[in-house]
Amino acid sequence: MKLSVFTVVTPDLNPEELVKAAREAGLDGVEWRFKEVPAEAAGEQTSFWGNNLCSIDPSLSDAEMLKYKEITEGGGLEIVSITPYLNDLNLDATEHVFHTARLLGAQMIRIGVAPYDGSKPYPELYEATARYIKEAERMAKQYGVKGVIETHHRTISPSASLAHRLVSACDPDHIGVLFDPGNMVHEGYEHFRMGIELLGPYLAHVHIKNARWVQDGRREDGTANWRSEWAPMREGIVNFESLLQDLKSVGYDGYLGIEDFSEQYDSKELLKQFGQFMREGM
Repeated sequence: MKLSVFTVVTPDLNPEELVKAAREAGLDGVEWRFKEVPAEAAGEQTSFWGNNLCSIDPSLSDAEMLKYKEITEGGGLEIVSITPYLNDLNLDATEHVFHTARLLGAQMIRIGVAPYDGSKPYPELYEATARYIKEAERMAKQYGVKGVIETHHRTISPSASLAHRLVSACDPDHIGVLFDPGNMVHEGYEHFRMGIELLGPYLAHVHIKNARWVQDGRREDGTANWRSEWAPMREGIVNFESLLQDLKSVGYDGYLGIEDFSEQYDSKELLKQFGQFMREGM
């Protein structure tokens, strides 16, 4: 297995600084966040989803985009993924990401799935997402870049089994699943080994972060109220030693990508700690 970083978690580093820090930490690849910085956030303190200095602006020209390829490969790293936010299921935006991924030599992109908040019925959201994924599969074949959906809370693919339901009609050479056990602490937990065995050839990538549940006061009826929150890698619910064994059991040899939102470490130290932690179990 190899190690990568999703640049959403290194918002204070510019691209050159990120590649240098990743190389020094012993990482092998970069997942570039594909999202503009909102104009109102540009002067703010750096943050994951606001003023993130380590993002590719989708409005850049092809020539401007290519600098990210030069920076990454010049540092001896691979571009693992171009990772946007496509949960509105916009096909034009999806094709733009596929085009960028091919231009930069990325292996995959993250495609969208419908959010779920209870306001629309699951069957309706499932049908819309399944149609979108089939179109994304066509694009994946055309551009030679895999599209992956993520196991993510508050969407219709919070678990491995619901993600599998969405992708099972597709060719795993072109459409796969980004398995994120940290997200599945919030919602969608299934035995990790069972989930990755179910996914089989659709298992395309793994994100590494952790989360936990904490008691948060009491409800009006006196029962305990609980909420989930991000946690440092070594302190959350996910047992990564066990997870790595589960991945080995199915022969997974792809990337493990750090996406830690705990803010335990600064960006450079996070990469160092991630590299050390994963190598302990690998």
